[in-house]
Amino acid sequence: MPVYTLPELPYDYSALAPVISPEIIELHHDKHHAAYVKGANDTLEQLAEARDKEQWAALNGLEKNLAFHLSGHILHSIYWQNMTGPKDGGGEPLAADGVGDLADAIAESFGSYAGFKTQLTKAAATTQGSGWGVLAYEPVSGRLVVEQVYDHQGNVGQGAVPILVFDAWEHAFYLQYRNQKVDFIDAMWAVVNWQDVARRYEAARSRADVLLLAP
Repeated sequence: MPVYTLPELPYDYSALAPVISPEIIELHHDKHHAAYVKGANDTLEQLAEARDKEQWAALNGLEKNLAFHLSGHILHSIYWQNMTGPKDGGGEPLAADGVGDLADAIAESFGSYAGFKTQLTKAAATTQGSGWGVLAYEPVSGRLVVEQVYDHQGNVGQGAVPILVFDAWEHAFYLQYRNQKVDFIDAMWAVVNWQDVARRYEAARSRADVLLLAP
């Protein structure tokens, strides 16, 4: 039985237009994300077979495959929820909208919302090759950090919890934005679902004491 399953989209294919076209959403979710789910499940089966047969020479490649596909599945699952239609999304997170703790954390961690927005935009737009720009909760300091995620899993602080992710792989934008990745990242801010980001921030904070338990 598969361990991982493809989550349903929380909206229809056209919900994020004109920021992201229906064609991109359909291909991105139904083909690309689905491939990461299948890859993670297939790799778990291959790891089980390697254990049974004691084929430990295959372990290094299989572990890398699992990290790649599983992280791709997780990041995409967050990505879909992080977005909402342009009528409901975007803007600056404000206390009046019920996301005051998140807004305060952004200001404390980055100096201002403008500084945070610029840093995450640049991180996503300048990721070399394929990757993501990520806002994550770092539980040791209790601060928010911006990370550049190469492919799906590289160059991140261990234990940090992603709460807002910008997909900067070409399959996320090329059909509509061609080679103008910066234009796509700039447009993405109009569909950010701050309510979802705030919920993820609160959930990450509530689990922070689990990471470094005192003896």
